[in-house]
Amino acid sequence: MAVPAAALTVRRRRRRYGRYVRAPLTLIAPNLVLFALFFAWPAAIGIAYSFTNYNGFSAASFVGLSNYTQLLGDPLFHSALVRTLLFTGMVVPLAYVLSLTIAMLLVSRYAKGKLVARVFFFIPWLISPIVNGLIWRWMFGENFGLVNFALQRLGLPTLAWQSNGTLSLIVMVMAEAWAGTAFSMLLFVAALKNVPQVYYEAAAIDGAPGWRRFWHITLPGIRWTSFIVVLLTTIGTMKEYALIIAFGNGGPGTENNLMVQYIYQTGFQETRIGYGSAASLVLMLLLMAVAMLQILVNRRREKA
Repeated sequence: MAVPAAALTVRRRRRRYGRYVRAPLTLIAPNLVLFALFFAWPAAIGIAYSFTNYNGFSAASFVGLSNYTQLLGDPLFHSALVRTLLFTGMVVPLAYVLSLTIAMLLVSRYAKGKLVARVFFFIPWLISPIVNGLIWRWMFGENFGLVNFALQRLGLPTLAWQSNGTLSLIVMVMAEAWAGTAFSMLLFVAALKNVPQVYYEAAAIDGAPGWRRFWHITLPGIRWTSFIVVLLTTIGTMKEYALIIAFGNGGPGTENNLMVQYIYQTGFQETRIGYGSAASLVLMLLLMAVAMLQILVNRRREKA
């Protein structure tokens, strides 16, 4: 019995559609499995533990919102949260300005030795955060640091870089910005090269000064890259752990403990897994809120 032409067409479309669907699913299947095993499942377990008094040894008992109410009344949690926001608020603009400035120098037609400069500026990205923290600790050590040694040689008073909480925070901000500048710099280099040169030529003909060209041509031309850089830098900074531990372990005392250090100390050192899970869930919600806020602001700018 002959198959109608319409039926043949439907079958061919289904085969073609199935081929186009199965191929992408096959390619992303390993990533989906890894995402489920190492993110989705641990996240679900952490959320469940946040409502219990689980300590890693005995059976977990449901305590409702008790962990979250304790968090609201814990001054150490408040201090870690405020310090994390302050640390992030200082690192993000500094890293943005540094990476964009270096990128603009590397794409300038007047600059020489660009290849060597790119390799030099990318070295911090290749260094482990632990090693990065140790480098800055050696440079700003109070008794053996290079900076205090130079100050002594110049006849200037030395500074308590690690026993003073404010100075210690400033050094950690510089270290974090220095470490994260390389990757953002590469993103900006690619974005700056994609800005049409005809805009700059037209602005030069009209007599627009350099700062106007930067404000009205460069920044709008790299706005999507700027959004990605700010978003990634914000999330990475709020989750920083290794550099802080290597530099001063959140010291002096617990003054510079960030959220991740607080979660580690309460969850693992004090074996309060349920309480630490509640704190980690708060951090996750905070990161999601920051990401959503940046997306909304960027969309409003696009519509404007």
